[in-house]
Amino acid sequence: MAEMCDSKDLGDPGFKSSADCVLSRSEEEMFGDRRVTKKYTGLLRGSKILPGCLTRAQLPLLLLLVSVGFFLLLVATLVQVSSVRQSLQKEKWDHQQSPSQVGVSQKPPRSDLDEILQQLTWMNATLAGLCRPCPWKWELFQGTCYFFSQTQNVWKDAISACQNLRAQLVIINSTAEQKFLKSWNTKNNQRTWIGLSDHHNEGSWKWLDDSPVQLSFWKEGEPNNHGDEDCVELYSEGWNDNRCSVENFWTCEKPSSPCPGS
Repeated sequence: MAEMCDSKDLGDPGFKSSADCVLSRSEEEMFGDRRVTKKYTGLLRGSKILPGCLTRAQLPLLLLLVSVGFFLLLVATLVQVSSVRQSLQKEKWDHQQSPSQVGVSQKPPRSDLDEILQQLTWMNATLAGLCRPCPWKWELFQGTCYFFSQTQNVWKDAISACQNLRAQLVIINSTAEQKFLKSWNTKNNQRTWIGLSDHHNEGSWKWLDDSPVQLSFWKEGEPNNHGDEDCVELYSEGWNDNRCSVENFWTCEKPSSPCPGS
């Protein structure tokens, strides 16, 4: 057990204690007109006092020491966590960059961009399957769309009808195109207007785009300009000039629309 010791022993240079002792001291304070005595008790271990009750002056110092210790502990913990995190990130980076870690059967992780590109590819393929290079009721031939009318008009009205369809009365530029149009007319037994006439200058046949005839497919004995025939119709035997006021079927043409991915 600790023995009692007096405070005067602490002031004695020769005082030494190898055992614990209880140090008691008292102070007097004035409360109004009364004097009150306060006692403080501490544990004396060797030549050091271990307070059992702190004074008002000692409390801030103790709080400061506790705060500094906690702060140092927190800083040390954060430094350690940061060091571990950097080590893990470096290990992950080395693993990704190391050729020896990438096997033949391994595949790199797919990023969001890869997934978006895959979806776009799928959508383009789907649209290509649904794509029609020509509108409904138009026929495709060598990159050009053709519309064969079901009604009859005079030559000028046939021109206007094609323009309303954002097309033009057909201009024949090749033997293959002539065969395609002729087979359609033969199958349907129709005479159709084409975009060729000489109504601006008799005997000077020109297409609607004002280009001269480079390749012709006239029926034998035509054109004969019989009865002021200035417009050209196509039927199974070839081209024939006829009066522009005659009502015939008509054929429009326009470029086809490219499909996605084509």
